[in-house]
Amino acid sequence: MILFLQALFVLLAYDILSALCRFQTIYSMVRGWTVNSKTDGPDIIDRVCMAVNYACVWYPKQALCLQRSFVTTYLLRKHGVAAQMVLGAQKLPFKAHAWVEVDGQAINERSNVQATYAVWDKC
Repeated sequence: MILFLQALFVLLAYDILSALCRFQTIYSMVRGWTVNSKTDGPDIIDRVCMAVNYACVWYPKQALCLQRSFVTTYLLRKHGVAAQMVLGAQKLPFKAHAWVEVDGQAINERSNVQATYAVWDKC
């Protein structure tokens, strides 16, 4: 329940930040987040992903991929997992996408995301 509430709060925080700040500011924040030295158990990745999924269902507006990735990256790092937010793009038709990776594996994401999008940056 606490992870769910944290996810809801960070979804709201992202909305406020994105209304007040440029993308570069948000991007710099993510780059600056450190990974907590204490990991909260072997199932923390699954628990965070589930909390973010439920929070997105209950959040009053649709959370897009960048917002979901921001929240997931924050919570994972806070709970001791070295997660990276990945930004990617597809040429034709042009599409951009954001997702989270842990140890090079996309999490909470469809399995072909890394084959579909060329990585633009990882933070």
